[in-house]
Amino acid sequence: MRREIATKGTLLLAITTMTACVPGGPTKTGPNDNLDYPETATVTQVDEYHGVPVKDPYRWLEDDVRENPDVKAWVDAQNELTFAYLRQIPERNAIRARMQELWDFERWGLPRKKSGHYFFAHNNGLQNQDVVYTQDRLDGAPRLLLDPNAWSNDGTVALAAYYPSPDANYLAYLVQDGGSDWRSARVLQVANGEPVEDRLDWLKFTALSWASDSSGFYYSRYPAAEGDDKFQGLNMNQAVYFHRLGTPQDEDRLVYANADNPDWGYAATVSDDGAFLVITVWKGTDDRYQVIYQDLRTDGIEPVTLIEGFDHDYTFIGNVGPELLFRTTESAPRGRLIGIDIGSGGARREVVAQASDVLTSARLVGGRIVAEYLQDAWTVIRVFDVAGELAGSVDLPGIGTATGFDGDAGDPETFFSYESFNAPATIYRFDVSTLDSQVFRKPSLSFDPDDYRVEQVFFESRDGTRVPMFVAHHKDVVPDGARPTMLYGYGGFNISETPEFSAARLAWMEMGGVYAVANIRGGGEYGEAWHEAGTKLDKQNVFDDFIAAAEHLVEAGYTRPDKLAVFGGSNGGLLVGAVTNQRPDLFGAAIPAVGVMDMLRFQHFTAGRFWVDDYGSSDDPAEFEALYAYSPYHNIRPGIEYPAVMVTTADTDDRVVPGHSFKYAAALQAAQAGDRPVLIRIETRAGHGAGKPTGMIIEEYTDRWAFLLRNLGMRLPEGYGTP
Repeated sequence: MRREIATKGTLLLAITTMTACVPGGPTKTGPNDNLDYPETATVTQVDEYHGVPVKDPYRWLEDDVRENPDVKAWVDAQNELTFAYLRQIPERNAIRARMQELWDFERWGLPRKKSGHYFFAHNNGLQNQDVVYTQDRLDGAPRLLLDPNAWSNDGTVALAAYYPSPDANYLAYLVQDGGSDWRSARVLQVANGEPVEDRLDWLKFTALSWASDSSGFYYSRYPAAEGDDKFQGLNMNQAVYFHRLGTPQDEDRLVYANADNPDWGYAATVSDDGAFLVITVWKGTDDRYQVIYQDLRTDGIEPVTLIEGFDHDYTFIGNVGPELLFRTTESAPRGRLIGIDIGSGGARREVVAQASDVLTSARLVGGRIVAEYLQDAWTVIRVFDVAGELAGSVDLPGIGTATGFDGDAGDPETFFSYESFNAPATIYRFDVSTLDSQVFRKPSLSFDPDDYRVEQVFFESRDGTRVPMFVAHHKDVVPDGARPTMLYGYGGFNISETPEFSAARLAWMEMGGVYAVANIRGGGEYGEAWHEAGTKLDKQNVFDDFIAAAEHLVEAGYTRPDKLAVFGGSNGGLLVGAVTNQRPDLFGAAIPAVGVMDMLRFQHFTAGRFWVDDYGSSDDPAEFEALYAYSPYHNIRPGIEYPAVMVTTADTDDRVVPGHSFKYAAALQAAQAGDRPVLIRIETRAGHGAGKPTGMIIEEYTDRWAFLLRNLGMRLPEGYGTP
């Protein structure tokens, strides 16, 4: 069978011939534990990129598992093998039992205050989804408002976000089904919890922003999609609409669209005073935006372009009269705050200058600006007045992460949370006018945070760059050169890895393991320059940093290669796949989760086209060369002894389509020459991660830690997991 596929100016010659049986046929024997890997069919698929022929023998595994019965049979066969392997690990039940104990503590979301009423999320410990409550006073009795746990039997229909109206009479919220990025919007009445008939569909990558009179809200949506396009098609032609309560979606008013630029996306925000609609225009994952605004004080005023060019970050934080305030990287790669006065022809002023630390976000609340900074990848909070004068700072307990500080521009009351690797989120009430903070909600725990040590170390990468890394472990763990160690990383999209709590991480440390997080280039820990140093033609810096982090853990006496595991998800899954190919001798085990594994075709699926900002594209000759050099799927070499690998993904992931992981796992199983297993664990009714029910998360981490325990030669502490 012969077919031609045209993609973005490159004609790919695709010659497809089935050369092996479909799933369910004969098996081959794997060397570890007599594993019988399912035989995976191959095709003679050859694509030509800029004169270079590239084989893609597992192309058929890109098909949607819901549409192709052969792919479904392959998924079933792989899961049967993987779960049979995991079931025979005797410590698995003890790990699950302790994981459930650690997860079973009361948790709260940050309160949101509207018109004197408070709204917050709550989980009693093991609920699959958080529940939303409201209360009329801060010391009042909470009232149940929304319980997503009643929406499905398996907990896979989730509350993605919620938005109280300014008058606190309505709650609009987004529903996520089966882990998909698609959302539907619903509305209920706060007074009685009764739903209104409004339902909006085909929402993706959008928030909801209420009009000041609570008559409706602004949102962004894509055109309706059907069949394969719904979960694998490219997302194009997003537009901004206004939905008026009590009307059907097809009557929603189009606010802004640009047919000449179908790849643009939009985030619409109403200013606190209701005077302006600010539309942030994006076209990829880079924090580089155009800005459009609409004056809402007079009917019939059309949107006006304020900032053109996609040259810098301009994140709207609020307004003081006609002056719009933005966090920007214009002339400030670590961030600064500026004001643009639209009442004076767009006159600009610098409100807060760039500092040595990275300004990650800011909030206008209580007549002051609360600014969040990163100092060597942990949080520092400073407070300024609207003129830009420093008013003070917020004392935090230690090396950790603080988030929140949302509130109304005229109300000094706000809330923030603080957490670290050894401390779950504690919520504080903060008075912006007095800079006083008090503990508002603190969880009761089944462990003592003081039993764990969190430190920050620095190491040199291959090119001499100084890179930070967090290292956490139980206080009784003494680095002895053979300590089971997990190294986690991400390294992309300007995302910073800061100290955060996870019951799963704590379980790993209780098992006697060391947990390390490397703040490698590609992230935002040191600003835009740090990010750009790990993108496109410089992406190899990310892998060099991660490899150097692993080597440091060995040289510093924490561990040795056969006791060292690497773990990462999404872009971090790409990271794990790439370094496992480049240094298979350095790791004892690897867990790439929902990874981007085919770097030549990622841009052809769903949100993949946005990632060209960070990765580049195979359509460009120079970028193709760089991508091809590290693409995890294309750099697997037959005859190599690879570490133990367990790939994890989900059959309904429409962010990083599961075909990435399917193809990578099939190729690695065929190439493995060592005696360690190569498995793939494929979750059903789950997506990229958001909205996943608690029970499913616990099962997934139980299997990951059990896999590592077996393949790193770990032993559980005596009595572990026993009540």
